[in-house]
Amino acid sequence: MFLEILIAMLWSISPFGEAKFGIPYAILNGVNIYLAFVLCFIANVLVFPLMSFFLNVVNRYFMKWNHYKKAAIFVGRRAKTGAGKNVEKYGFWGLMFFVLLPIPGTGVYAGSIAAYLFAMDRKQAFLANTIGIFFSCAIVWTTTVIATGGFN
Repeated sequence: MFLEILIAMLWSISPFGEAKFGIPYAILNGVNIYLAFVLCFIANVLVFPLMSFFLNVVNRYFMKWNHYKKAAIFVGRRAKTGAGKNVEKYGFWGLMFFVLLPIPGTGVYAGSIAAYLFAMDRKQAFLANTIGIFFSCAIVWTTTVIATGGFN
């Protein structure tokens, strides 16, 4: 059980799936449905402070290297393209809506990058990401629980 919870939380922190993969993994591997929601949500929320540190400290250091710079510009353009219109026009609400969509390419990683690129206030960006993550987790959790017959 501990291993399944750990793997689900790692999926929730991972940029390859976030809680969109962590929650179904946990539930399909016998973790209590409520525990799966809470732990995967918390793990996914922890990404924002890590990304903020990375973007504000580590990113500036690595921008000196051309290969990293090209990759960072590519990722930045994708985040700006995906969230750009909403974040630029609606600010907090646009970022929150972008993060809450449980589809590939949206989530706290792209939301953190978009907030950084649009120089949003860090507290507002954290709150928008957290609320968006909550609703995204709720959508994925509800869908997974219903699909597995977990409410019976």
